[in-house]
Amino acid sequence: MNLDIVVYGDVTLFQLLKAALILLIAVLIAKGLAIHLRRSLRDKVEKHQLEDIVKVVWYGIIGIAVFTVLPILGVNPAGLLAAGGILGIAIGFASRSVVSNLISGLFLMIERPIKIGEAVNIGGTAGVVMDICIFSTTLRAFDGLYVRIPNEKVFTDKLTNYVANVARRFEYAVGIRYCDDADKAIGIINNLIEEHPLTLKNPAAQVFVDNLGDNSVDIIVRIWAPTTEWYGVKMELLWQIKNALENEGIQFPFPQRELWFNNELRSRDIEAE
Repeated sequence: MNLDIVVYGDVTLFQLLKAALILLIAVLIAKGLAIHLRRSLRDKVEKHQLEDIVKVVWYGIIGIAVFTVLPILGVNPAGLLAAGGILGIAIGFASRSVVSNLISGLFLMIERPIKIGEAVNIGGTAGVVMDICIFSTTLRAFDGLYVRIPNEKVFTDKLTNYVANVARRFEYAVGIRYCDDADKAIGIINNLIEEHPLTLKNPAAQVFVDNLGDNSVDIIVRIWAPTTEWYGVKMELLWQIKNALENEGIQFPFPQRELWFNNELRSRDIEAE
């Protein structure tokens, strides 16, 4: 079989078969990679998100193969790019952020620093993660508003995950009067912490005098609780501490000021007159 037969223009049968072989190999590589991605990311990424990733990889490989084949078939890609140069530049600038969000979305799905249903803070926006898509992440803010954040910002900005750790610490600053017994107050607070069923023994709670203020002796209370229960425990214990201290006669001081008057000096001046 003569492979040097010209099929059209200057393209020979050999070149045509070579181009077909390259496209076939590209399709096989794309299929193999798609299968590998579906298996490796099946438990890490939502199904619809995984399909989006597979499509991007598929069309990317096929696109590279097509541009590789064009010169073999006698088509100059440089000519096509030159013809669409202005349009390509415009699209390039417009799609720069799109590509950045796409790549960031892929890394987020693989690295998984956040998951759907978790409470997070992304660049100052706090809320619960509702969806993680290829280009953006959606939060339901704590006031009920839905916020869409580009994945580039999610990936590069400061990200705080409030529930990634199984335990979370909260803190109170309790001020008592100088005339009250600070050791007694610390003992009362420690007993309440010990008796509460949801406070953690490890890490242990800390209760100590932190500051001698203008009007009060300031006691810092640091308590660890399960992340899923910490807010309820925080509200409950604060009220229990207030009631327990007041029942023992330990009060919370109000701001106080001492005022000095020169009454004695003024009265002497009046007598002299």
